[in-house]
Amino acid sequence: MTVKRRGKAMEQAVLDKHLVLDRQLCFAVYATAHAFTRAYKPLLDPLGLTYPQYLVMLVLWEKGEVPVKAIGQSLDLDSGTLSPLLRRLEERGLVSRRSDADDERVVRVELTVAGRDTHAEVVAAAGCLVPAFVDSGRGLGELLEQLAAITANMRAVASDLRTAA
Repeated sequence: MTVKRRGKAMEQAVLDKHLVLDRQLCFAVYATAHAFTRAYKPLLDPLGLTYPQYLVMLVLWEKGEVPVKAIGQSLDLDSGTLSPLLRRLEERGLVSRRSDADDERVVRVELTVAGRDTHAEVVAAAGCLVPAFVDSGRGLGELLEQLAAITANMRAVASDLRTAA
């Protein structure tokens, strides 16, 4: 075997060692996201919320009345995904949508009284999940910073790959 072939074989061995499911950060994040969804489901079901609807409500509880576009940017959701979520929340009486007075192309979303009242119920229900974060043995702030950095980096890579294609 030549030196060049041996080098290629070693490169392949290194790749094979790292291309194992349990060593993939992408899979760890994926599995964690699914664990979050499964943990929140029994808490949100009695409130009539899905996990994505809960995320929309989080944005509204934090920011108040906002344009649909701002919700989409906060959650990294396109309008095709967000519109049905908002429609169902509106049908339940938790949010209202209206055209912006200055620009009718802009749709603004705000919580109704029922939507604001749901906040206390969600906080009470989700409180049982706090130990899962606290008991992880890591600083939550540090973890959030690392995940935000990874997200930003992956978005940049995805953008570069789309541009190159």
